[in-house]
Amino acid sequence: MRAASVLHHGARLVALTLVTMVTLGAAACPSKPAKKTPPRAAKALLPDSAEQLGFGVSTILTDKGVNKGELLADTTFTYDDGTRLELRRVNLTFFTSLGVKDGVMTSREATYNARLSRIEARGDVVVVREDGKRLSTQQLVYDQVRNQFFTDSAFVLTEPKREISGIGFESDPALTNFRCLRACKGVAPVKVPAQ
Repeated sequence: MRAASVLHHGARLVALTLVTMVTLGAAACPSKPAKKTPPRAAKALLPDSAEQLGFGVSTILTDKGVNKGELLADTTFTYDDGTRLELRRVNLTFFTSLGVKDGVMTSREATYNARLSRIEARGDVVVVREDGKRLSTQQLVYDQVRNQFFTDSAFVLTEPKREISGIGFESDPALTNFRCLRACKGVAPVKVPAQ
């Protein structure tokens, strides 16, 4: 009788120990819901994950065989099978349809998306035109397909006889068809139709 009591008491002690261990384990490792699909790694933007690295790179931008510009970069990191270039110390020279230099854009860095034919310049962006116009901003997009500059950032456009400033604009690369979007000074603001 005594052996059965000790055995029963020992079984309760083992069961109690197992319950305590399971409870402590569950508290230490909270359960997470099961994921149906494995997580995907984010696309790396680090220079050491680039597919190619180039120094002193020059690229000709064309539209239907016509030379629109020459893109120079001190350093280039290539991603996405060569369709996206991350550029440092950028210099983009624009040409007229006759091949005459028309202006220069410089920036600290830029992204060139070959699929969209678009360059997004960032950091101390300056455009200097041959006719004396000078545009400065912190971010500027050149859409090669639409042949247009645009930004949502603050800008200053200095012309020989006036200065325009504001937040956001759209323009042709010659800066002649210029539309300021918000907080415009030096020009009447463009009224954007309600949608």
